[in-house]
Amino acid sequence: MHPDTRTDDLIESAAREQLSAVLTPEVAPEALDPDADMVAAYGLTSLNKVLFLTEVCEVTDVDLAHFTEHDLARMTTLRDVTDALTRHSGKGV
Repeated sequence: MHPDTRTDDLIESAAREQLSAVLTPEVAPEALDPDADMVAAYGLTSLNKVLFLTEVCEVTDVDLAHFTEHDLARMTTLRDVTDALTRHSGKGV
């Protein structure tokens, strides 16, 4: 397996776990659709989005400071989040 693929998989897994943890009712990580709008499909609130993004950045060691308010607003799907985190994985502040 290519090292970048492993990193991508770890980031996706972490993002799924963290999103699942903030949803009410909870959705199993493997049941999350990476292309579904997190608000429309899962009822993700603004507060839970902040909690989710903060925790997934911490778990994946990606500094939240890499993202502007506009970057965060554009993260509407799980795939958007994992793609953004992957672009910044392994980078310092």
